[in-house]
Amino acid sequence: MNSTVILGALELGGIFAVLSLGLYISFKVLNIPDLTVDGSFTTGCAVSAVVAVAGYPVLGMVLGFVAGAIAGMVTGLLITKLNINEILAGILTQTALYSVNLRIMHQTPNISLFNHKTIFSSTTQFEPYDKLLIIGVIVIVIVITVLLNYFLKTQMGLALRACGDNEAMVRASSIDTDKMKIIGLGLANGLVALSGALFTQQQGYADITSGIGMMVIGLASIIIGLTFIKSDKVAICLVGTIVGAIFYRFALTIALYLGLPSGDLKILSAFIVVIAISSATLKRRFKKNA
Repeated sequence: MNSTVILGALELGGIFAVLSLGLYISFKVLNIPDLTVDGSFTTGCAVSAVVAVAGYPVLGMVLGFVAGAIAGMVTGLLITKLNINEILAGILTQTALYSVNLRIMHQTPNISLFNHKTIFSSTTQFEPYDKLLIIGVIVIVIVITVLLNYFLKTQMGLALRACGDNEAMVRASSIDTDKMKIIGLGLANGLVALSGALFTQQQGYADITSGIGMMVIGLASIIIGLTFIKSDKVAICLVGTIVGAIFYRFALTIALYLGLPSGDLKILSAFIVVIAISSATLKRRFKKNA
């Protein structure tokens, strides 16, 4: 395995870390199994690609985040205002987003950014290009992590966390839990879409199927990270989620390097999630039988 492969895995791990941070908000903070993710990731890809082709790659990142946040808020409204089951609400939004994303992409299944400026384009003038690209991704991940850690310690952030821990108690404190859920899901899917926007500009294309399996990637990253880095502190949990995303990406890269067919990556992903979730149970059984 050469340095290019390792740097590529680290780079993608950083991009998917942003996705995992978004899922951390919905699954761990709000305790909502939000299935909007596969759709909102593609929304970020589509918006970022279309705006970048128009010549505004940075604006594409911002609008990608906004579009994803709107998608998350729609799911939140379905849950809170229409009393639709959380899982079903996510599925409905994800399904609707397929048509929305196609319209954003002008009814074409993919868009190429070849010969178009992206946020990473300026690094191509310098050497070594790969290292500068990774530094850029790392800086973005650090900034998002710091801002997210700060937000979750503000009054609104604490209310958001409390809503996930004990909704009844929060309601008794006269806090609008519906509002918290809508804001939380909006922020979560905004970050997921931002990850998609980054992914598109880094890869140089957007595809209508880009979001398939992204929820599994995010969940695997969170579970792996929080299995090995256990803490009640928000900052440590966020760092653990990032480490999990990078570890997960390296695991897939190693599997490909060892000859695993790319078509089997989804099976490997599911297997990693199962092992991570059941690790505590397996440890107890092993000790009991030892």
